[in-house]
Amino acid sequence: MKSVLKCVAFFLPFLSALFCFAQKPIALKSPGGKLLVEVSNPNGFPQYSIRQNNAMVVQASHLGVVRSDGDLSKNMILTAASPVKVVKDSYRLFTGKRTVCNYSANHRVFHFKNKAGLMMDVVFQVSDDGVVFKYVFPGNSNDEKRILSEATTFRFDTAAKAWLQPMQVAKSGWESTNPAYEEHYKQNIAAGTAAPTQAGWIFPALFNTITAWVLLTESSLPANYCAGRLHASSPNAEYQLAFPDTREVMPGGELLPHSTLPFSSPWRVITIGSLKTIAESTLGTDVATAAAKKDISFVKPGKASWSWIMSKDDSLVYSEQKRYIDFAAEMKWEYCLIDADWDRKIGYEKIEELSAYASAKNVGLLLWYNSSGSWNTTKYSPKSKLITHNDRMAEFTRLKKMGIKGVKVDFFAGDGQSVIQYYIDILKDAADYGLMVNFHGATLPRGWQRTYPNLVTAEAIRGFEMVTFNQADADAEATHCAMQPFTRNAFDPMDFTAINLVKIPTRVKRKTSSAFELALSVIFLSGIQHIAESPGGMKQVPDFVRQYLTELPARWDEVKFLDGYPGELVLLARRSGAKWYIAGINATANEKTVSIDLSIFKKKKGNLITQGDSQLSFMQQEVAKSQTITMKASGGFVIVAE
Repeated sequence: MKSVLKCVAFFLPFLSALFCFAQKPIALKSPGGKLLVEVSNPNGFPQYSIRQNNAMVVQASHLGVVRSDGDLSKNMILTAASPVKVVKDSYRLFTGKRTVCNYSANHRVFHFKNKAGLMMDVVFQVSDDGVVFKYVFPGNSNDEKRILSEATTFRFDTAAKAWLQPMQVAKSGWESTNPAYEEHYKQNIAAGTAAPTQAGWIFPALFNTITAWVLLTESSLPANYCAGRLHASSPNAEYQLAFPDTREVMPGGELLPHSTLPFSSPWRVITIGSLKTIAESTLGTDVATAAAKKDISFVKPGKASWSWIMSKDDSLVYSEQKRYIDFAAEMKWEYCLIDADWDRKIGYEKIEELSAYASAKNVGLLLWYNSSGSWNTTKYSPKSKLITHNDRMAEFTRLKKMGIKGVKVDFFAGDGQSVIQYYIDILKDAADYGLMVNFHGATLPRGWQRTYPNLVTAEAIRGFEMVTFNQADADAEATHCAMQPFTRNAFDPMDFTAINLVKIPTRVKRKTSSAFELALSVIFLSGIQHIAESPGGMKQVPDFVRQYLTELPARWDEVKFLDGYPGELVLLARRSGAKWYIAGINATANEKTVSIDLSIFKKKKGNLITQGDSQLSFMQQEVAKSQTITMKASGGFVIVAE
């Protein structure tokens, strides 16, 4: 008995030290010291909190997952934290805010286990513009582990405000094609407001905590995981990460994340700072997995003509597509997109003819595809050509022989793991055949454009298509567009199909000015920018506008946020080579006067294009080093400074 007591006495200090280690928060600072993360484990519940300059931004929030073989969100032991390590990365993007992106962060791994011995590591990285973390499940196993749910939360002060887009209910909408990330954002609502439906809220999610702006999203989504969202209910402004609806799967496919050990989750991305921080940050791609494929020389960003946006289904005939190829060639645009039903209305042989005709004019063809088999009721074709690897090999072989440059794939089934696998399989197989990809009716890319550079753009937005259909969408277009640099388009390319300069050929009346539309060519980021104008419409605008769209860059080297507020105002500048393109949009019902100082771009003069005497007109003038510009309601401008 005495020997037992001696052993207890010997080990008691070590047990006490371990207990104290598990209870005391462990800190990780950003390289510049602006941000501080503290990880703790009170009563066995893993938690984290985030401060900016000592002000609490994200209050104590939960960590952990529930796995099929055990609960890793409670009754946990924090066993150790790795030494702090500096992470640095430099990479190039085809489509993004910068051509060359640099990332620097402090990295630390927090090791947890439960009483049954199941292990979970939480990896945190803190940069000066935000915090990212992910779950890593170490060990080895022959059997697959399934994640049933995440306990991950993001808790804000109840005084915070939110800008959130509702998630669409699965299998709702036209031909049961939802979800497609195509709702309007609820703007400036109280944090904690319940979503309109149980489907919840999508990423990216924007918050103003009074002391800081915060943008939540995720990045580096792997094929064995599902996409995340936020729960519909967020009591006391604590938002929990949610998984997709059970219906968001491929036929017979999996919904939930699953893998043998080891495996990991996507990065949870929390960008923190000012609106300038969010508009200029590349955090969403900084932590995305680097591209594995070496030869990506076939990926060439550009602009595209597109008949469907103005003429709809009736335009899908040979003669009209030839006219739009000529339109692209005249405008010196790189591509022409041929939309749905081309296989039935034109045919493969005639498409090959058009491809050769386009190639002779230095224009590449892009072709539309229906992703779907049995999971929605859409009738558009080609349909069911891309579902399996063998299907894709056969179709992509044919397209490569025809000289096709890319595919637009539409109408996906949601965010379940099997659908995410399908997206990634398409990207990988398309890359093997030198094809670029545009996803429509689709999920948020979540940094895929870095991992798979042939993903040049994706819709995941209530775009200009809806403006041509509904007056309500036309009425809301200005404020909707002024949301995107702070949310949907903050990190991922967005195919809004903007830049309509004349009238919409329907009963819908566009409420934005033509100058507002022109400014979107700079404000919106897309690897291929589909221009929502017809050949006839383009002939009605001044020569200087046509020249501007002829010379508009396909890639940007640098970005500067000048001013703005979500849903109201955007002023930003992008550099391509030696030229700066400065753009502004006013989404309010009143005039706004702004000042532009060209000296910050090291320029003495520039060429301004703004609204003329009427909503659809333009005027051009040279501007000096410092310029005051008045934008009308739903108006805008661009300045090109060389």
